[in-house]
Amino acid sequence: MKKIIAVKSKKELKTFIDFPHELYKNDPYYVPELFIAQKDLLTTHPFHKHSSLQTFLLYDGDQVTGRIAAIQNNNHNIANNSNDGFFGFFDCINDAESASLLFQEAEKWLKAKGLTKMIGPVNFSTNEPCGLLIQGFDSRPVVMMPYNASYYPALLEQNGLAKQVDLIAWKWDGDAYDDRSVQLMDKLQSRLLRSNITIRKINMKKFKEEAENLREVYNKAWDKNMGFVPLNDEEYDYQAKDLKMILDPDFCLVAEQEGKIVGFGVAIPDINEILIKIKRGRLFPTGIFKLLLNKKKVSGIRILLLGVVEGYRKMGIEACLYGNIIKAYKAKGLKYAEASWTLEHNDLVNNAIKAIKGDPYKKYRIYEKTI
Repeated sequence: MKKIIAVKSKKELKTFIDFPHELYKNDPYYVPELFIAQKDLLTTHPFHKHSSLQTFLLYDGDQVTGRIAAIQNNNHNIANNSNDGFFGFFDCINDAESASLLFQEAEKWLKAKGLTKMIGPVNFSTNEPCGLLIQGFDSRPVVMMPYNASYYPALLEQNGLAKQVDLIAWKWDGDAYDDRSVQLMDKLQSRLLRSNITIRKINMKKFKEEAENLREVYNKAWDKNMGFVPLNDEEYDYQAKDLKMILDPDFCLVAEQEGKIVGFGVAIPDINEILIKIKRGRLFPTGIFKLLLNKKKVSGIRILLLGVVEGYRKMGIEACLYGNIIKAYKAKGLKYAEASWTLEHNDLVNNAIKAIKGDPYKKYRIYEKTI
């Protein structure tokens, strides 16, 4: 007998967070999310001050067989003049009926809020992990990227969800780019210098000040992207604080014109190399030691953020930021880099990545449905 419950107690929340560990226990590519981080995201993240969500668990008898969150992001609807609802944290066994029950429950909650569309999977907004893996199931995800079984797309499509947009993850392995692309980047940088545009590393000793200066650029650089929600001050500080813990200044670059920041690129170590070994996402008692002891052994990076403000695009800044990050990764003797994600129709950025031999090896899809 299948039944759905709304998560209310601490015990139910723990069950909700832990369900993917059971579902993927035999999957070699599954990386467990840190329990403490997931709990924080679902309970104390600044999102909860302006918006709301309800998490649900699906039981078949006394066995958990699925989970989903229905999400009302008020800031998204204000920023985009829309009436959208979202679903996220979706995980389910390979069973059409189970998936239908979960989506019906999420739809019902969203409709009761007066929302007219369901979009996802999105864990709050596109500022957090989003998208369903539809191509590239033969390797683990990199840090802060989602993962799901190959049967998931069929479960969504059987429930009337259709493609809204695809997101691309690009990869470089070893010596994947050649000298011609480096020479092109050097020429572009020389041209930028004639416009007094320079590229430099972030100053970690002045991190707070640098982060403040980057806030405006972050919100401006993506303001016309599909469904982008500008981060408020508290959300931005929350993300910056998290990133500072793993940032390497060699992979955090800003483009500046006479002291004014006009673009930036950030790559972070792919700590999923370590997290994949931390059982059930528990840092204590032993996981914290794995994380601390192995942090310097990480052999890859994820290019997480790259944005240029309007008026400075099509000048080659994007290609120079990507190129400098890739050069730094090669200088450190790392084995791979991923740039993720980019919108499928963002030709400006995608062409910059192609120019330095990026391989579009994974694809994620955001779905939508009128409700």
